[in-house]
Amino acid sequence: MRSTAWQDKTDEIDERRKLALRQGGEAAVQKQHDRGRLTIRERIERVLDKDTLKEVGPIAGAGERAEDGTLSFTPANFVLGIGKIAERHCVVAGEDFTMGAGSPNAAGLRKSIYTEDLALKYKIPLVRFHEGSGASITGSGGKKVQTLPGAVYERSRFESIARCLGTVPVASAAVGAVAGFPAGRLVSSHYTVMTRTTSQILTGGPALVERALSVKMTKEELGGAHVHEKSGLVDDVVEDETAAFDAIRRFLSYMPQNVWELTPRGTTDDPVTREAPELADIIPANRKRIYNMRQVVEAIVDRGSFFEMGRKFGPGQITGFARLSGYAVGIFASDPKHNAGSLTAAGAQKLRRFVDMCQTFHLPIVTLVDEPGFMIGPDAEHDATIRHGASALVSVALSTIPWAAVLVRKSMGLANYAHMPSDCYVLAWPSAESGALPVEGGVALAFRHEIAAAADPAAKRLELEDQFAARQSPFLKAEAFSVHDLIHPRETRSRLCDWIELVQPGLAQQLGPPQFSFRP
Repeated sequence: MRSTAWQDKTDEIDERRKLALRQGGEAAVQKQHDRGRLTIRERIERVLDKDTLKEVGPIAGAGERAEDGTLSFTPANFVLGIGKIAERHCVVAGEDFTMGAGSPNAAGLRKSIYTEDLALKYKIPLVRFHEGSGASITGSGGKKVQTLPGAVYERSRFESIARCLGTVPVASAAVGAVAGFPAGRLVSSHYTVMTRTTSQILTGGPALVERALSVKMTKEELGGAHVHEKSGLVDDVVEDETAAFDAIRRFLSYMPQNVWELTPRGTTDDPVTREAPELADIIPANRKRIYNMRQVVEAIVDRGSFFEMGRKFGPGQITGFARLSGYAVGIFASDPKHNAGSLTAAGAQKLRRFVDMCQTFHLPIVTLVDEPGFMIGPDAEHDATIRHGASALVSVALSTIPWAAVLVRKSMGLANYAHMPSDCYVLAWPSAESGALPVEGGVALAFRHEIAAAADPAAKRLELEDQFAARQSPFLKAEAFSVHDLIHPRETRSRLCDWIELVQPGLAQQLGPPQFSFRP
């Protein structure tokens, strides 16, 4: 028999739940859809496995009942919950733009602050969807409400955000205009993505910029996708929100749940013994000609498993994730199509961040080396290339995860240390060459007077280049045991699959927080 002792209270729970689902109201939701954007609950439900969302604080907000008994309820404009992606738990959250343009109300702020603590409590990945401008000068209570400043003993808002970065994978998406604190939170992630036409990321919006700097620009001009896919602020730009959901799900597939676990081994029907005969002639005999390094990557890893990040920032360096025999690995490669693969300031920043992420989550790194050295010239000096480069080299040198390096072509100068930390497993192709400088540059520098004095300077230069190229033969490295083996390119996949099996027990012994935390 149904009890009625608390019927009025239980009825009110249902009423508040119903009102909370209305978010900013029918008109505000329709306006959001008319802009080509989903509501926060729609985003959360679509990124998660079906019917797995369990909201945290679903009826947090402010309620008041009128004299006629009508309940007026304003829900928190931040949605927070726990669900599953690929059957693994995660925390998922984001601003509700249909209420106050995402600027947090009192309950929304409390839920927002709790988000990272929740991920840390259960040691599960965190997914955020950002669309909002952060705090308002009027505060969360409106223009006439006086709010107290934070207490001197309050914990820094960024402490839990920072701790998350060293504990669990964090993926964030900009799915509308994002400014102020939400923008800082967005980039404090291991993986960031933005939609191409419906999102902008701004430190300060157009009104603030015009007031402070007398510069009039639109949100798109200030922080649209065309700006940030090259600025390095985001790892990927995708066409729409559905693509953002797919990208986040795929990124998390290469991640463990936390630093105390390894990424689960995936299934693959790609044999570890598969050879790649197409690699035999992919490297041109002419050292000045380029080739497709991504084709090399795809030929070696499990079919269809390569997930590249940050393609247009530091484009001379390729970074991403893939699988070998089902095991997740980080991929780092030089792209000869951009400055011959030279390590630039942007490329070094990209590499440092990538290595630190792999170190944090115990992902081995495979690097495909065609490194002519650090980028030189006035632009490189203006960008402080050697400082950013040294920062990347330090991250590589201090990493304790397993590394495997495949010397595809050049491995030259100081930047070579970006590819081979101590105890690296090193394989070389017949096309490999190494030295203090690339042959062409070294000959031009060391023999400039002799070349200029020759009867045929061009012929003399070629003669010297051929002479010194012979000294960089990979057979000399193999004879000196400077590489573990000199192999046929087609054998690369099977050798790396053997290696990835061997390093698994050692990886399991490294589990736990890293010596130095990941920093965005």
